[in-house]
Amino acid sequence: MRKPTVKYSKGEIGRVRIVDDFLPSPDQLVLRENNVKVTISLSQRSVDFFKRAAAKQKVPYQRMIRALVDAYAEKQGKG
Repeated sequence: MRKPTVKYSKGEIGRVRIVDDFLPSPDQLVLRENNVKVTISLSQRSVDFFKRAAAKQKVPYQRMIRALVDAYAEKQGKG
């Protein structure tokens, strides 16, 4: 099913209001955390799972594993 094509006219748009810039600067968008490199052995089954899941989301599988470990550590640290 195709989306209907939007038709634009050459007429006036209507009343236009200019708003202040509310977006953060680029350096505020990416919060850099201190990361530590570790060596870990994982089962081939686990790595394959994360590679497939990460490919669907178009993100690196290492980032997905790191997010899982971070979420676990945060949840366990609150107890």
